[in-house]
Amino acid sequence: MDSNGTSGDVPFLHQQVFQLDWDPLTICETILAVLTSLFFFFVNCVMFYALKSKHIFFETPRYILFGHMLMNDSVLLLLTTVMFMLALCFYPIHKSICTLLVFISTLAFNNAPLTLALMSLERYVAICFPLRHCTIATPKRTGIAIGIIWFLSTINVIIDIIIALINNPNYLADIAFCTLEQLYIAKWQVDKAQWFSVFYFVSVAVIIISTYISIMITARSVSSDKDSAKKALRTVMLHLIQLGLCLTSFLFATIEIILYIMIGSTSPLFINLRYLNYFVVLILPRCLSPLIYGMRDEAVWPLFKYYFCYRSGKVKPSVNVH
Repeated sequence: MDSNGTSGDVPFLHQQVFQLDWDPLTICETILAVLTSLFFFFVNCVMFYALKSKHIFFETPRYILFGHMLMNDSVLLLLTTVMFMLALCFYPIHKSICTLLVFISTLAFNNAPLTLALMSLERYVAICFPLRHCTIATPKRTGIAIGIIWFLSTINVIIDIIIALINNPNYLADIAFCTLEQLYIAKWQVDKAQWFSVFYFVSVAVIIISTYISIMITARSVSSDKDSAKKALRTVMLHLIQLGLCLTSFLFATIEIILYIMIGSTSPLFINLRYLNYFVVLILPRCLSPLIYGMRDEAVWPLFKYYFCYRSGKVKPSVNVH
């Protein structure tokens, strides 16, 4: 067991992985990543404000879930950028602060696919049980469902925090470089985290595919509202694409470990590929997912453009929620 309290058989990335030479290219890449994150964080905030501007959105389960997705992805985007900068600067912080950052970012990461599952189920109820939709999918029940997915997302990371505190009661008082691996004491925790992630993504994929098939069957029936069903099919397909974007984030750590093993941490190629991995696999999916969903929504998009352009329109768009 090393000085950080972690067993030697855990395949951690060593500290030198996070050390970068501050050459002009690295500085430009860092600025690009940070500015991109901040820009799309601003975009998400404007879109959330557009939702908040109309009370009807907070009475509609679909938009409650969309607002939750915006908030969740914005938090993850911001924390990911903060942790990337801390790693890039090779800056040690108190483990109590690091644990809080890791806790919230892990929750937000796990919440993303689970929120997509809820959004797909809401569309499934709206199309397959239109007469009961108002009684099944209520704002109160939507809030309870969001609370449940937050609880499910905490299980894995809380176990790691408890184990770290049992192993070292002074764990939170230590100072270290902030990474998720700081919470891992043994190799089985790494495997546990991977299995939890696989379980979440497979479960969500099954739910989304099942709802897509059910809505497709309903759309072919004579008595169904075919236009609404077709819109719901496109929405659920979009959720499947968003799940794929979330899945790329799940592959980030695996790709980085492979690069570290194959190239080594001192190679300039590793530094560039590591940055590319961070930018393409972590940043872009979180930027694009809410934006794509908002662009195709006929109620949200006009309001978003109105506020994004600083109310440049003469007339504030009206809202027609279906």
